[in-house]
Amino acid sequence: MLDSEEEMGVVDSGYVSDHTRWMNEQLEKNPSWVASQKEGRALWWDKQQDTDTTARNNASKVPQKPYPYDVNFFGE
Repeated sequence: MLDSEEEMGVVDSGYVSDHTRWMNEQLEKNPSWVASQKEGRALWWDKQQDTDTTARNNASKVPQKPYPYDVNFFGE
Protein backbone atom coordinates (compact mmCIF):
# COMPACT_ATOMS: atom_id res chain seq x y z
CA MET A 1 0.00 0.00 0.00
CA LEU A 2 1.26 3.52 -0.80
CA ASP A 3 1.81 6.12 1.88
CA SER A 4 0.13 9.50 1.45
CA GLU A 5 3.43 11.01 0.26
CA GLU A 6 3.83 8.27 -2.36
CA GLU A 7 0.34 8.55 -3.84
CA MET A 8 0.06 8.91 -7.57
CA GLY A 9 -1.11 12.28 -8.81
CA VAL A 10 0.91 14.38 -6.40
CA VAL A 11 2.32 17.27 -8.38
CA ASP A 12 5.48 19.12 -7.40
CA SER A 13 4.41 22.70 -8.09
CA GLY A 14 7.88 24.01 -7.32
CA TYR A 15 9.27 22.82 -10.68
CA VAL A 16 10.45 25.54 -13.06
CA SER A 17 11.62 24.50 -16.52
CA ASP A 18 15.01 25.55 -17.85
CA HIS A 19 13.34 27.69 -20.50
CA THR A 20 11.13 29.50 -17.98
CA ARG A 21 14.12 30.09 -15.71
CA TRP A 22 16.12 31.48 -18.65
CA MET A 23 13.24 33.74 -19.75
CA ASN A 24 12.83 35.10 -16.23
CA GLU A 25 16.57 35.84 -16.06
CA GLN A 26 16.48 37.61 -19.43
CA LEU A 27 13.45 39.70 -18.43
CA GLU A 28 15.24 40.75 -15.25
CA LYS A 29 18.29 41.80 -17.28
CA ASN A 30 16.20 43.51 -20.00
CA PRO A 31 13.08 45.06 -18.45
CA SER A 32 12.41 47.02 -21.65
CA TRP A 33 11.47 43.74 -23.35
CA VAL A 34 8.10 43.75 -21.60
CA ALA A 35 7.12 47.09 -23.15
CA SER A 36 8.42 45.90 -26.54
CA GLN A 37 6.35 42.72 -26.27
CA LYS A 38 3.24 44.74 -25.48
CA GLU A 39 3.86 47.03 -28.46
CA GLY A 40 4.31 44.05 -30.78
CA ARG A 41 1.16 42.40 -29.50
CA ALA A 42 -0.82 45.60 -29.98
CA LEU A 43 0.56 45.94 -33.49
CA TRP A 44 -0.34 42.45 -34.65
CA TRP A 45 -3.05 41.02 -32.36
CA ASP A 46 -4.97 43.54 -30.27
CA LYS A 47 -7.19 45.04 -32.94
CA GLN A 48 -10.72 46.38 -32.69
CA GLN A 49 -13.15 44.16 -34.54
CA ASP A 50 -15.72 45.65 -36.90
CA THR A 51 -18.79 43.41 -36.74
CA ASP A 52 -20.21 44.75 -40.01
CA THR A 53 -17.03 43.91 -41.91
CA THR A 54 -16.85 40.47 -40.31
CA ALA A 55 -20.49 39.74 -41.22
CA ARG A 56 -19.95 40.95 -44.81
CA ASN A 57 -16.83 38.78 -45.18
CA ASN A 58 -18.66 35.73 -43.85
CA ALA A 59 -21.63 36.31 -46.16
CA SER A 60 -19.40 36.65 -49.24
CA LYS A 61 -17.64 33.30 -48.86
CA VAL A 62 -18.00 30.95 -51.80
CA PRO A 63 -18.64 27.35 -50.75
CA GLN A 64 -15.79 25.03 -51.66
CA LYS A 65 -16.30 21.52 -52.96
CA PRO A 66 -15.49 18.86 -50.41
CA TYR A 67 -12.43 17.51 -52.23
CA PRO A 68 -10.75 19.95 -54.61
CA TYR A 69 -8.31 17.31 -55.94
CA ASP A 70 -11.14 15.25 -57.42
CA VAL A 71 -10.59 14.44 -61.11
CA ASN A 72 -14.02 15.88 -61.94
CA PHE A 73 -13.43 19.13 -60.04
CA PHE A 74 -12.68 21.28 -63.11
CA GLY A 75 -14.96 19.39 -65.46
CA GLU A 76 -18.21 20.64 -63.96
